[in-house]
Amino acid sequence: MTDSDADAAPTFRLAYVPGVTPGKWVRIWNERLPGVPLVLDATAAAPAPNALREGRADAALLRMSQDREGLDVIPLYTETTVVVVPKDHVVVAADEVTVADLADDVVFHPLDDTLEWERLPGRPAVERPATTEDAIELVAAGVGVLVVPQSLARLYHRKDLTYRPVTDAPASRVGLAWRADGEPGELVEEFIGIVRGRTVNSSRGRQQAEPAPKVKARAKAKARAERRASASPSSSSSGGKGGARRGRPRRRS
Repeated sequence: MTDSDADAAPTFRLAYVPGVTPGKWVRIWNERLPGVPLVLDATAAAPAPNALREGRADAALLRMSQDREGLDVIPLYTETTVVVVPKDHVVVAADEVTVADLADDVVFHPLDDTLEWERLPGRPAVERPATTEDAIELVAAGVGVLVVPQSLARLYHRKDLTYRPVTDAPASRVGLAWRADGEPGELVEEFIGIVRGRTVNSSRGRQQAEPAPKVKARAKAKARAERRASASPSSSSSGGKGGARRGRPRRRS
């Protein structure tokens, strides 16, 4: 590392997988750390863990069903699972469906599927689509249906398709991940606090939101003020001015 690299301003690199929307957390970051740019990296689900292992990202928002070897992950939220169907499909008449309701349908299982099935629903397709986006195109063509996290159904929304919740399908959990080799860095800790809802007035948030030199300067100023107060005659244990008068000898008449 050169001197110029060491003096460069810090940058926080955040990867995120399709369907995850980090916008709210990015806004909070920019409010609290305006001097530290947050660089977003939209990445496909499969390579997201390697972006952390190879140092191309400091943290990643990913689905917890993905490969997590060598990573620390905290769960953030659980998504609703839905079935994506053409608008004229029979399940559209219901508010929600079960896996059994899809038994007669061809249900696509794309190679980038993030749901952990014990047993795949419906009838298998002749060939697995490469991506969820490819599977959506096949659903629009009337070939079959697709079960995905709701965020992906929204991401690949089409006017000719709709979706319904599947009450007994596996749920997808989204988490925040970072490399597990050692303690998280200060910027990772800061982002963990943001996604967990830690306020700027919390002990960790306050310490990290304010630069260390200012914290030390204020602590020194406070210490000086306390020393001056303790050295003042009015703060002596004899009781201030009243105590000083009581301690004087009486004047003879």
